[in-house]
Amino acid sequence: MNWYLLEGLSVVTDEKKIDSMRFAPFASEFRQEFYRLLEARRSIRKFKPIDVPDEVLDRVMAAALQAPSGKNRQNWRFFVLQGEKRDQYVKLSQKSWLGIKDILEKRLKPSLYAFTERFFYTLGEAPVVVLCYSHNDAEERYHTSIGSVYMAVENMNLACVAEGLGCCTMGAPLEIKDEVDRFLGVESDSGLELLCAVVMGWPDHDPPKAARQLEGRITKLR
Repeated sequence: MNWYLLEGLSVVTDEKKIDSMRFAPFASEFRQEFYRLLEARRSIRKFKPIDVPDEVLDRVMAAALQAPSGKNRQNWRFFVLQGEKRDQYVKLSQKSWLGIKDILEKRLKPSLYAFTERFFYTLGEAPVVVLCYSHNDAEERYHTSIGSVYMAVENMNLACVAEGLGCCTMGAPLEIKDEVDRFLGVESDSGLELLCAVVMGWPDHDPPKAARQLEGRITKLR
């Protein structure tokens, strides 16, 4: 089984330079840009018909591998689909719409519902689909294992923004989990569990960001 792993890959490859930079204070301008990066993230569902260069995709995936993980198990496993394999997966993923369309019809305005339906049938023409798995085992608690993978997925999201890419994290593949496993050749006794997909490419729209809900979200105790 081929997993997309970029061990040791980093934007900065000089280890001595990395060590010297690790505890250096960040400039105030960088901090401002960092928080702008967080605010700039959107879920993109329409992409330009342009491929993502390998070196850009490699940097995004390397960012995912920098995430923390329970017991440092680094239990994420990513299957990166492009080209023909991506096209085959899109045809499979269309089935996931059937499992959630009734719920979305109640929650979305008709125009947004129609847009979302088109997205599910085309994945917005995204040239890259990343299927994200957790490798679970008895040495780590279940929720810690899957939480580690989602932290890596968030790194992936932010790296996309930094590169000028758009992406959308999707839970819909769970509607057809067994079929996705078979498509990728994931065996039932492998310990691998599908958690989500991330589609990515060059954005072809600029959707508004939903207002952040603050009430009752943070409780400070002293």
